[in-house]
Amino acid sequence: MKKNVLIAQSGGPSAVINSSLQGAIEHIKKHDNLFDRIYAGWHGVEGILKEELLDISAQPEDEIKLLRTTPAAGTIGTCRYKLIDENHADFERIIEVFKSHNIGYFFYIGGNDSMDTAHKISNLAKEKSYDLIVAGIPKTIDNDIGTFDLIDHTPGYGSCAKYWAHYMQCVNEENLGSSPCDPIIVIQAMGRKIGFIAAATRLFDLKRQTPLQIYLAENKLTLPELADKVNDQLKQDGRVMVIVNEGMDITDIGEAHDAFGHVEFSASKTTVAQEVTNYLNKVGLATRGMARCQNPGCDQRNSIIFASTVDLDEAYKLGAKAVEIASSGKTGYMSTILRAKDSIYRIKYDKVPLNLVANSEKLFPENWITKNKIDVTDDFVNYAQPLLGNDFVSVPLYGGLIRFAKFKPIFAEKKLKNYTPMAY
Repeated sequence: MKKNVLIAQSGGPSAVINSSLQGAIEHIKKHDNLFDRIYAGWHGVEGILKEELLDISAQPEDEIKLLRTTPAAGTIGTCRYKLIDENHADFERIIEVFKSHNIGYFFYIGGNDSMDTAHKISNLAKEKSYDLIVAGIPKTIDNDIGTFDLIDHTPGYGSCAKYWAHYMQCVNEENLGSSPCDPIIVIQAMGRKIGFIAAATRLFDLKRQTPLQIYLAENKLTLPELADKVNDQLKQDGRVMVIVNEGMDITDIGEAHDAFGHVEFSASKTTVAQEVTNYLNKVGLATRGMARCQNPGCDQRNSIIFASTVDLDEAYKLGAKAVEIASSGKTGYMSTILRAKDSIYRIKYDKVPLNLVANSEKLFPENWITKNKIDVTDDFVNYAQPLLGNDFVSVPLYGGLIRFAKFKPIFAEKKLKNYTPMAY
């Protein structure tokens, strides 16, 4: 008997998250003997709890195709809702919604917290003797899921790295031209505790010919140490581009937190980049002029113009791989990408148990940080550079504007009483 499918996503979006969604949808449709109607949880698990199930099967094929070049999460929505073990009513509600809509397959796109949610739902179904196959599809620009043995890199990271490579090319031109009055530019890169994104700024200058300093959260340098290194570079080159990890623990920034307890830097009272800039200007620079700062913010994770074609293709295939896993009858797995251990960039798609990646954390290798703690090594460059690709993505324009996928607001008919999620 055919069962309906439910797809959802959570956490921060990326430039390629919808490519994974497209890969899953198109490959689900290839198994019409197994899968019936396709629904999406509107804004992730929150939409499931509220029985807001967007009907994907009712959407035009042209809109499904446009998912490839539609960034971020506007198409089916995302959330940062945490399923807490003590909130039993939430878990009961999820199973109730699944049963009411004959959901036999659940695909969850997201990072390590999302994989934890998928794992909990998989276990819950088993406890309730409910026939449900759960598959995770990885996503995060932070590149911090699992370990390198479990997943080499996550969809979203390659595009974020490409964004920074191009962005830094432009920043370098700006800093080079305006250095007599603005010798220092401090730029904040996303990354709570792990420096994969900040490290990607090195990719714009593989020959190391520009005055670039990269401060990863892992380095734990103090503001005085940072100021000394910056001023030493100023004396040598007359200008410096300073990259700071948003998660650098340098001062009290009035942290705001999400439902998972993670710091929401963009919602905090100040930013690391601003604090560093203020400090540099306070203690004084080794040259005339002032330090300035900027924070690209969400642009680094939603710019489809700078998306990596390699990343888009891999994201799509990971969505397709999750469907392959589910169609074989296996549950409790995440589709994954592994790299061959040689100098040529070759990858394969596989699966890993959700329990191994749930709430996991991939650390930035210590041996990828230079001894002076303000740069990354060629080992990192060799790891990350192939993810950028060699082409720009072809983005459709209508009237001079990007044409994104727009789903019709067609939802499954509600069959249950209204429900307020426990964490509200």
